[in-house]
Amino acid sequence: MERKDYFNKMAETWDERFNSKELTHFLEGFVPKFGLKQGQKILDAGTGTGILIPFLLKAVGTTGHVTAVDYAEKMIEVCKNKFGLNQNITLNTEDIGTLTLPSESFDAAICFGLFPHLDHKGQALNQLNRVLKVQGKLIIAHTLSSSEIQSRHASLAPVVALDVMPTERQMKHMLKKTGFGRIHVTDKPILYLCVSTKLKGMIIKVS
Repeated sequence: MERKDYFNKMAETWDERFNSKELTHFLEGFVPKFGLKQGQKILDAGTGTGILIPFLLKAVGTTGHVTAVDYAEKMIEVCKNKFGLNQNITLNTEDIGTLTLPSESFDAAICFGLFPHLDHKGQALNQLNRVLKVQGKLIIAHTLSSSEIQSRHASLAPVVALDVMPTERQMKHMLKKTGFGRIHVTDKPILYLCVSTKLKGMIIKVS
């Protein structure tokens, strides 16, 4: 089974498996740490079923906008059933590594629960850098620490069992190589947060 097939298969039951009162309470305190502002344009990269969308909308307000993308078509279908009528949301089926979105069009890009699952992380970071405005923020976040992610994924289907978060050193190296700076990583029990900023200058491709 391909990773994309795995997530498509999980789409219909994703919310009942993972969307809980405990997660809602956690995200109410977690998303404000992203530093988003009213009126901003946000990319929710790898949105899944859109669990993060209500919290992003709250952060950017009625003058802001959230573009949510995922490469799993079934995940986007679930999103459209939940949020399709909201004019402050755009939903697209997109692969992070080959985004078709306009360059320098977002104030922030969020990778929530996504980064360990990316096959070509350098390519994805290049694309995220491209679509961010200069001084835009990249936020890589998870509800588990890097070691907890490794343990959790090891217990899941073989297609995602080896999907892990890079070490802090590896993460900083990749981010710097793809044009990001001012990198801050928090990696502790039930929380992973890496915040960086797109710096002005040419992007250097990494594999």
